[in-house]
Parts: sequence; structure tokens; C-alpha cells
Amino acid sequence: MNLSSIKTPSEQIAQELYQLVYQLYPICRSITGNGVRNTLKIISEYIPLSVHEVPTGTQVFDWTVPKEWNIKDAYIKNSQGKKVVDFANSNLHIVSYSLPVHKKVLLTELQTHLFTVPEYPD
Repeated sequence: MNLSSIKTPSEQIAQELYQLVYQLYPICRSITGNGVRNTLKIISEYIPLSVHEVPTGTQVFDWTVPKEWNIKDAYIKNSQGKKVVDFANSNLHIVSYSLPVHKKVLLTELQTHLFTVPEYPD
């Protein structure tokens, strides 16, 4: 028996939590849509959940439930056709509820729609 392979309860819990986060992190979630459903489905494998869907347009106190936002793909290509921003690489490359755009624009116009960390504008 290899004693180095035996994990303490804390190490086992840490490993399980790491695996859960590893599974959940890439899911693109907004406040509505398939990403939320998928996330809740995974979490329900660990704890009991009762999920209720509320239709778009329902008034909830001072808020109205918005339309679902689901995304399949998004990217920005440079003038050589190379993807320089790709949703497939990171779901942080898109702002939730962004509208689809299919057109060529100059970099100066594109920059008015981009969000960056001020210390790293490029």
C-alpha cells in the first residue's frame, strides 16, 4: 500500500471542490439561459435543488425578467483573418446580452466597443 496516495478528508474535499469548479468555470452564465440551467443541473448532483422557471416579462417587485441570452460563438478577427479574441477560449471575451454583429469595422470604431483593464489597454 502506497501511503502517499492516501488523502486526508480535507484533501479529498479540496480535490472534489476543485473538480466542481473546474467543471463549472467554463460555463457561460448570465442571469437567464442555458448556462444557468446547466450550472444548476451540475450543482443538483451535489445538493438537492428545486428549480422553478419564471417566464420572460414577469414582473418581480421592481424588476422584469429579461429575455434569455444564450451564446454559441463569438470572435474578432484581425485584417489577416486571424482570431484575436475568441469566446471559445474564454467566456470573459464577451459581455452578457451583447448583440450579434457581422461586419468589418476599423480598429478605431471597434475600440469604442471594447472593455479593457486600464493598465492593459492592448
